[in-house]
Amino acid sequence: MSEQETLGLAEEFAHYRRTVLDKVEVPGPAAVRRTVRGRNRRRWGATATTALALFGGSAIGYAAMSGPDHQPGPVDPTPSISVSPAPEGSTSPTPGPSVTTGGPASAVPDGRISRAQLLDASVTLPAWRAGRGCPTSAVRLSGDNREGVNWLIALDHGDVDGDGAVETVTLVQCALGTGGPMQVVAFDRDETGKVVTLGRVVATTIDKPQWLFALDVVADGTVRVQVGDIAPGGGWAAKWSQRQWRGFRWKGDAFTQVSGPTSFGPNPNLADVSVTTGDLVLRVADDGSRTGTATVRIRNRGTAPVAHVVLRLGVPAVVRADVDGWETCSGVPESIDPIICRLGQLAAGAEMRLDLDFHLFEGDKLSTDKADVEVQPMDGDRDVLPDVNRGDNQVQMKMIYG
Repeated sequence: MSEQETLGLAEEFAHYRRTVLDKVEVPGPAAVRRTVRGRNRRRWGATATTALALFGGSAIGYAAMSGPDHQPGPVDPTPSISVSPAPEGSTSPTPGPSVTTGGPASAVPDGRISRAQLLDASVTLPAWRAGRGCPTSAVRLSGDNREGVNWLIALDHGDVDGDGAVETVTLVQCALGTGGPMQVVAFDRDETGKVVTLGRVVATTIDKPQWLFALDVVADGTVRVQVGDIAPGGGWAAKWSQRQWRGFRWKGDAFTQVSGPTSFGPNPNLADVSVTTGDLVLRVADDGSRTGTATVRIRNRGTAPVAHVVLRLGVPAVVRADVDGWETCSGVPESIDPIICRLGQLAAGAEMRLDLDFHLFEGDKLSTDKADVEVQPMDGDRDVLPDVNRGDNQVQMKMIYG
C-alpha cells in the first residue's frame, strides 16, 4: 500500500470516528454491524469494514473503560427452566451440617449390640484367670450354660466412654463344673461395624469377690455391678453371699471403681460350730434292759448367731432315745437310725450342753461300739450353712457295756 493510500485510510477512519461512532449501540458488536451495513454506500466501505474487523473491538473496549459509567444494556433473556411442583406436604431440603476446613466430620460408631447380634459375633475377651480352659480369642458366646463355653448371662447398654454413642456391657461366665470365673466386659463397634472389645469392668477373684450377680448402666455412664463375696455351689447357696453394688467408670484406657464398698466384712452366714461328746456307757437296769447317758456339747465359735442347729447321732437302731434329756429337741422319735435332734438358735460364742439318755432292750445287742455324732448349722429357712472348720463338726461316740 502506498503512503498516499495509507493517509487516505487514516483520514477516512478519523472521519468515521467523528460521524459514525456516536451512533453505535454500546452493548455489543451487533449494533456496530448494523451501522456499518447502513453506510456501505460509501466508496471506502470495503476498506472501512476491514479496519473495523481489526480495530473496532479495542476502540470500543477502551471507550467503555475511560468514559463515564454506563448501566448495562439489554441482554437476551435467559431461557426459563420448568420445575415440577413439589408433592403436597413435602418440605424443602434441610441443609446438612457445616464441615470445618480440617476435614469431614466422622460419625461415632453405634455400639448398641443386641443379644442376638452378640451371640452371632466373634469377639475377643480379656484373659480368664482359669487359663486355657476358658478361651479368649475368636470367641463365640453361648446363650446357655454348658461346660467349657463362655456364657452370656446378661447385658445392658449406655454411653460408658463418653463419646456420645451407646456401648454394650455384658456379664460373661466361663462355665467350668458348677461354677467358673466371671467378668463384666464392655463392647463397641469400629468404623466398619465390627464388634470390638472396649475393656473389662470387673472380674471375680480367688479371694473376693467370688461371684457377680447383676449389672446396670446408669445415665452418667457408670457401670454398676452387684458383686458377692462367696460363690454359690458346694453346699453354699447364693443367698448366703454378701452382696454389694460397686460403680465403675471408663478413664480413657481402663475402668476404675468410683463408688460403692471396696471390701467385704465377715460373712454372717459363715458358721463355725463344733461338737464334743463323752462315751455312752450302757448299764443293766432292774428289768434287764440297759440304759446310759451321753453328754454332748455344741459350741458356736463364729461371730454371728446361728438360727438353727441340728444334731445327728448315728447310733445303731437297737439304741433308742429315752425320756430324759431330749426335751430341747424337736420331733425325736423313740427309734430311728440315725436319731435327729433339731435345736433352736445358738448365739455367737455360746455353748449348749445336752445330757441325752439312751436305752437298750433286754436281749438286744450292739452291732458296733462306735457312733458318729455330727452337728450342722442352719439358716432361718433350715438350709445347711457351710462351716469354716468342718473338722470339728463331727466326732465319734464310743458305746460300751457297763
